[in-house]
Amino acid sequence: MKRIIFILIGLLTVSFSSAQELETLIEEALLNNPEIQKFELQYNIASEKVNEVNTLPNTEIGVGYFVSEPETRTGAQRFKVSAKQMLPWFGNITARENYISSLADAKYEDIVIAKRKLLASVCQSYYNLYANRAKQAVLTENIKLLDTYETLALTSVEVGKASAVDVLRLQMRQNELSQLKQVLEQQYLAEQTNLNKLLNRDKNVVVDIMNEMNIPLEEVEITSENLSLHPELLKYDKLYQSVEKSELLNQKESSPMVGFGLDYINVEKRPDMNFNDNGKDIIMPMVSLSIPIFNRKYKSQTKQNELQQQEITAQKQQRLNTLETLLDKAINDKISARISYTTQAKNLKQAKDAEEILIKSYETGTIDFNDVLDIQELQLKFQINQIESVKTYYLQNTIINYLTK
Repeated sequence: MKRIIFILIGLLTVSFSSAQELETLIEEALLNNPEIQKFELQYNIASEKVNEVNTLPNTEIGVGYFVSEPETRTGAQRFKVSAKQMLPWFGNITARENYISSLADAKYEDIVIAKRKLLASVCQSYYNLYANRAKQAVLTENIKLLDTYETLALTSVEVGKASAVDVLRLQMRQNELSQLKQVLEQQYLAEQTNLNKLLNRDKNVVVDIMNEMNIPLEEVEITSENLSLHPELLKYDKLYQSVEKSELLNQKESSPMVGFGLDYINVEKRPDMNFNDNGKDIIMPMVSLSIPIFNRKYKSQTKQNELQQQEITAQKQQRLNTLETLLDKAINDKISARISYTTQAKNLKQAKDAEEILIKSYETGTIDFNDVLDIQELQLKFQINQIESVKTYYLQNTIINYLTK
């Protein structure tokens, strides 16, 4: 769990209260998410298989009855009982246990990967909810602003300084923003359901979202050194080791097997004779040796293991290249989000300055409501873009933490 805690610290880069809420959601997801439970059960099954292979071959027991009793000097043989136990060569069972344990170790990395992905999914869903809520707040603010402009327009119509068309255009713009807000409300419910299901709880549970999130003033240095220790790559290392264990097992299985047995033959006494060994039963200990003379199977398995190791090495390199590409893209997108955020902040300030100029123009009786709508539309655009920049920043930060923490 230490590794998970480190990831949490990296992911929770927002304000303290938001971090507390997000950390609570993540902890609940780790406890309740069924996919995590699925991988944990798969790991437990793989671990239990160690006990399955720690066994000897079945003991062979046979019983035979002589239909035609063979006569011997000491009497007629009536029935035969035999028992035989084959034993693998020294170290065979240990090699089998080591191989199964190595497969279980590789399965464990699936749990770590699934937890990392779950953390990222919870954070991404949380940030999507924040962006949606922030957009709704912006739309509400702009609808109220348009309502104020509508009042000004109605007053101007009364004094002949504006036309009814200006009022209608303002009302249509209000209707459009109301529609956008209603759509966002439905999208919010869908995203809230997604987050609740990641936590394996009722979809209608209300998620507490921060009202405001900002991009930090200073950036944390990002290093790709830890990328080589990513569990997706460590899994390939463990798969490679499992193939090595498989080859050791293959070598052991190509060794002979030794068998020990015992035959018991019941002999009936001869009624017409009297001597010391009359009717004496036969007990015959046996030792057998199973030698794999035709060992092409094991040579083929060795070749397959070599090829499989080459395949795993190639897969690991390909995945490393993909992760490096994802990391570079996330870093660049994060930088772009910061640039966009700064630009939108400047544009938003200028739009507000233009709005103030228009309001002053109303006082002099020269307001143009077409300009009002244009400025309002620009202002809304800048606000939405700024929210998107914040969301993009934290989404990319989540990807970076998934790859490097």
